[in-house]
Formats: sequence, C-alpha cells, structure tokens
Amino acid sequence: MNEVKLSNIPTVSVEQVIDELSGLYIAALQSGTPFKTLPSVMLWGAPGVGKSQAIDQVARRIEKETDKKACVTDVRLLLFNPIDLRGIPTANAEKTLAVWLRPQIFDMDPGEDVVNLLFLDEITAAPQSVQAAAYQITLDRVVGEHVLPDNCIVIAAGNRTTDKSVSFKMPKALANRLMHFQVEESFEAWRAWAVKAGINGKAIAFLSFRKDYLMLFDSGSSDVAFATPRSWEMVSKVLDQFDGDVDRAFNLVAGLVGVGVALEFRSWDSVYDSLPSIDEIFDGKNPDCPTNTDALYALVSAILEHARLVKDDLDKMANAIRYADKMPPDFSTILMKDFMALEEGYREKLIMVPEFSQWLRTKGVLLNGS
Repeated sequence: MNEVKLSNIPTVSVEQVIDELSGLYIAALQSGTPFKTLPSVMLWGAPGVGKSQAIDQVARRIEKETDKKACVTDVRLLLFNPIDLRGIPTANAEKTLAVWLRPQIFDMDPGEDVVNLLFLDEITAAPQSVQAAAYQITLDRVVGEHVLPDNCIVIAAGNRTTDKSVSFKMPKALANRLMHFQVEESFEAWRAWAVKAGINGKAIAFLSFRKDYLMLFDSGSSDVAFATPRSWEMVSKVLDQFDGDVDRAFNLVAGLVGVGVALEFRSWDSVYDSLPSIDEIFDGKNPDCPTNTDALYALVSAILEHARLVKDDLDKMANAIRYADKMPPDFSTILMKDFMALEEGYREKLIMVPEFSQWLRTKGVLLNGS
C-alpha cells in the first residue's frame, strides 16, 4: 500500500485552521446547509503542534458567532478497538437477536441549539482495523447501527508517518473521504493565542527572543523531552505553580523541553533582575528603558503580565502606553498588539485612552507590517 503523500495539500498554521474551519461551519449554519453534505476533515501534523487546541478554538468561535452551544467529543482512536466503536452486544427484548448498546462517547445532544464536533484524534496511530471502522463515521456518519445526529461535524487528526511516532499508513479509501490540511507551527499565531490563553509571560518572552525554540520536534532524534507548543503550554502551567521562578522549576521544565533548552531559558531568565520597576511604569514614573534585545523582550513580557492584572484601570494602562511609546518601534508594536489581545473587544476599550489613539496615529501603520 502506498503512503498518503502530503506534498499536494495546503500547509496552514493553527490559526488558519481555526479561521478556515470555523468560517466553513458558521457559513453552513447560516445557510442551512446540512453538515452531512460537507466533507470530513483530516489534520496532519507533528506531535504537539496544536491540532487538538485548534478544534477547541473552532468550537469557541462557533459559539461566539452563532447562538448555539458547541460541544467537542474527543475520541482517542489509539485507545480503541473496532468493537469499542460499535458498542456492547446484548440481547433484544425477545431474546432472539443481538443488538448493540451505543458507546457513551456517541451520546450527543441532537438539539437544534447545539453543534457537536466529533474529533477523531490520533487516527493514524490506530491499527488499520480501527481506521477501517472509521470509514463509516467519516463517509456515512454511522457507527454500526448507530447514526450520528445531523448537528454533528466530524474532524480527524493524526501524526504523519514521517514523524516516526506511532503511526500507520492511512488507507487510500479512507484518505479520499477527507479534506486534508497539514498543520505547521507559526510563532506569531501561537503568540496571539498564548496572550489570550494566559500563557506564562516568561515563556512568551523567551520564545519571542528564540522563536526557533517553539518547535524542536525532530523525527530522527531519540530525545523524549523536546520543545513543542504543547510542551511549552505545560511549562507555563509548571511556572505558574512556582510564581514564575525558573530556577526552582528547572528540573520540571527540563523534563518537558529538554535540558539544553531549559538551561538557556534559565540563563535568559536572569535578565529579569535588571528590568526597570514595572510598578513604576504603570504609576507613570517613567523609569529608564533598557536597550539590549533580550532585556526588551523580557520587559515586554513583564509589562504584559502586569497589564493582565490592571487592564480595567485605564489610567494605569495609559501610563504603560506612554512608556511603550519611547521603546524601539518594533517592541512598542509587539506590546500594543498584546494589549489589544488581552481580552475580546479590549481594543475598543483602548480606543478610549488618548495615549493609545496617539500611538495609533504615529505608529499604527506598523501593526500591519509586524
């Protein structure tokens, strides 16, 4: 059997996946197009690139743009065998025939005010007997005797065989039933998500300084700890438990992204000790601004972290914007983009701040080029 080739399918970022798929499904809802007439989706990508996170964001986008509740059912096919997908056999009421009890994972709300997203994750890691059972789901929207509700969207995801993770070649018959995308990391898209998701500021700042460390997956390496968007999210959760103290959390961080990256992260973290007082910046005292690049990335992160705490105090935000205006233009632009992403609709709040309007007049053109 020939391997499914990925060279002739679109390569997109996680943010593009979210935009493309949510746009498709929202348009279908608005036009009354049945989901069963749309092709099911297959997301290919390296481990940890953010495929699962993309589906959650698609669901949230659907909820935001429609009046419907979006529910994600995450099915890890690697953990299933074909009989699991069909259910448990039992006797009918007359004790004459076998009937199949529907698996709980397919117990979805069929209501008109609900959208179900059935996410068949790790499909390429499932044995081909399980992939074959997925034929019915992706094409006929049935599982044995059980029919998926009309409000259900089917999306599959898996690693590429070239990633050398647990992966089986996808049968061509199954591949032809799917609309394919290859997902690759994009730092800018990841950073925009990370700001909204509350990822630890030190992780964001370090990766802004070393963008190439966002994704260090190497299919030819035998390393078990390596940097991916998923492992950096876990680093963020660890750092949050230690108040951002990289030194105290060093072994835990190294266990997630590897010793080499963790050592660079710890060394870079020492830059924080030389930063100006963040409280003074938000109090309008205008301390001196550093000039070296690594300190500027750290400063942007530290200001953003504090802005998350005081974003409702527009006077303090005005002081921070005034301070940002004297930073180098590219760093000032990064910070303004982060401010606008603090929460949904926050740009509209910032427009009320004269200092922000002034910044837009003098440097706003940089937003399109950054």
